Amino acid sequence: MTDSELEAFARAISRVLGWTYFLSWSASFYPQPISNYFRKSTLGLAIDFPTLNVLGFTCYTLSTAAFLYSPTIRQQYAHRHPEAPETTVRFNDFLFAAHGAVMCVVIYSQFWPRIWGFTVGRTQRVSRAVLGIFWGLVMGVLGTMVLAGLGRDGGFDAGGWAWIDVIYALGWVKLITVFLKYIPQAWVNYKNKSTVGWSIYPILLDFSGGWLSLAQLVIDSALQNDWTGVTGNPVKFGLGNITIVFDIIFFLQHYVLYRHPKKHIEDDETDAFEREPLVSDPLETIR
Repeated sequence: MTDSELEAFARAISRVLGWTYFLSWSASFYPQPISNYFRKSTLGLAIDFPTLNVLGFTCYTLSTAAFLYSPTIRQQYAHRHPEAPETTVRFNDFLFAAHGAVMCVVIYSQFWPRIWGFTVGRTQRVSRAVLGIFWGLVMGVLGTMVLAGLGRDGGFDAGGWAWIDVIYALGWVKLITVFLKYIPQAWVNYKNKSTVGWSIYPILLDFSGGWLSLAQLVIDSALQNDWTGVTGNPVKFGLGNITIVFDIIFFLQHYVLYRHPKKHIEDDETDAFEREPLVSDPLETIR
């Protein structure tokens, strides 16, 4: 097999991995809302999880769209990564992000009885800590936009603060929310000593999708013969690794620690953080 044939084969494998991880991660959004629908309840699911997910996937959608379709962002990326000027963001990344944002809103909406009529725990309110993180991240992105606007040539000179830094900020918001969103759910499982009401199937799909995503990133970077393809796309690299670590924790909770769950979930889904009234919800304005 010649070098050109080997490269073509590797690119084909990369495309297959990309769409396979897209299907795996995309499918992971459905078991939980379907489970909630048949149970007519959100008991067992931490509301902090979809709250952070809505913010994270919205930012991720904007980030991937910019890397794919904005000439300014692509030029600034090439300026900062001359060894590998082509971004490793792919169309399947954008499609996954956009689909995920829609599904996160659907799951989030299930905590509103007036929309779905589900049973919602009296303590299923967004925590003070998550509210602070939510608005802190939003202010961080807005602050980066201000710095970019004040940068050289109004942010179009990649040598200083530039619009690509805003896109990176959106990506980091996604990465931070991925890390933080799992903690409240792990805590709820621990408090209940059960995973009833929380579906393990998204975690199984997450786990496979995480490995496939990392594999595609490695192949794409190898094809460019430059590993800045990994450092230049830290969100995708971080998403895969963080997802895998937390998936293992949830596997332990579901299959080892709490494999003989309670028959019923008590309405005591307290969090480590003091709860705010529902009117303090960060997404109140869209309801």
